[in-house]
Amino acid sequence: MNIIRRRPFGQNYAFVVIGVIFLCLLAAAGLRSAPGVLILPLEQAFGWSRDTISLSAAIGIFIYGFVGPFAAALMASFGVRRTLVCALALMSASTASSLLMTEPWHLVLTWGVLSGLGSGCVAIVLGATIVNRWFVKNRGLMMGLLTASTATGTLIFLPALAALAQAGGWEPVVLAVAIASAVLIPLAWFLVPERPRDIGVRPYGAEADEAAVPPAAGSLLSRTFGVLRRAMKRRVFWYLFATFFICGFTTNGLIGTHLIALCGDQGIPEVQAAGLLAVMGIFDLVGTTLSGWLTDRYDPRKLLFVYYGLRGLSLIYLPFSDFSFYSLSIFAVFYGLDWIATVPPTLRLTTEAFGEVDAPVVFGWVVAGHQLGAASAAFFAGYMRTIQGNYLEAFVLAGLTGLAAAVISLMIRSRQPLPVAA
Repeated sequence: MNIIRRRPFGQNYAFVVIGVIFLCLLAAAGLRSAPGVLILPLEQAFGWSRDTISLSAAIGIFIYGFVGPFAAALMASFGVRRTLVCALALMSASTASSLLMTEPWHLVLTWGVLSGLGSGCVAIVLGATIVNRWFVKNRGLMMGLLTASTATGTLIFLPALAALAQAGGWEPVVLAVAIASAVLIPLAWFLVPERPRDIGVRPYGAEADEAAVPPAAGSLLSRTFGVLRRAMKRRVFWYLFATFFICGFTTNGLIGTHLIALCGDQGIPEVQAAGLLAVMGIFDLVGTTLSGWLTDRYDPRKLLFVYYGLRGLSLIYLPFSDFSFYSLSIFAVFYGLDWIATVPPTLRLTTEAFGEVDAPVVFGWVVAGHQLGAASAAFFAGYMRTIQGNYLEAFVLAGLTGLAAAVISLMIRSRQPLPVAA
């Protein structure tokens, strides 16, 4: 006999769950942004080249995204809470073990492979799964809030991590990220039920007679690849995949990984450059939450057109600026408002096209495209900096891809449900 463990607040307990997931996504964002702070200290400590360090960051970003669809299917079968707790433990253990590294492959293993696997389960697909399970009303707003946690992670972690790196080298940075991941494990275990019905409540905004979404069927691999196989037959999937590839190429892969190093080339100290990313984080927290609110009310395709177009123009502008306080502040505000505002409208288009049961897995594959783009930019920009001595072409190319994504966004047609497998 199943015993329902009731929690306080009724339907409003959904906001407690959102709060815990926000913190977990924040920690994962801090982990994924840390390589941008570690590039210069690792160069100084070990003499490793920038393209070697960028490779480990690129591998971590790629695995972070590629794990997404498997994580979505794993949450449906193994459980959200257990998946989340195991992922946080892996994040903490992998980063802490890098304190023992002496060779470049140790960096690739810890900050690339293992941290990528852990943080990939604590990513946008986790937010999509939680929002779809716990909310009927205000889904766009809640997804915008959870997505903004990556900006908040940058806001909280990067200036502090940069200060630690400047004062004590790379080791305190590693230790801080490991501790932050570890302290969230008990919160996730005790405060995140599997589903609203497990604590005797309905999803927020659901009516009393509203039918629950049926659980997904099939094994982990069959579900993950089965949904992908059917989604690939739809043009809308490739449009979503392409735009999110460019989203990753123009955000955490390029700016998140290389902005501090770019500023360092211009004689700007690490802490000041990290403060610039923090300013972006503040404005992205506002912009992405606002994007969620707008997604509940307006055509998401038109929102994506505006977001990608503005982002492309801002990236083309940056390398031609004079890197003064004034010009960098303009870029930080303009770009920050748009950093990951693309997520809520992309999730809405995915849910409309593929239905609530399969949407988290499909969105996981779309996010994999995002991280593939981010990994490509992380390595490409580091490679171009190594062979040319500057980042000019990397930023201009990224800006042009943003303009291309704006055009593709208007071509998306999503209001056809994904056929159910026989």
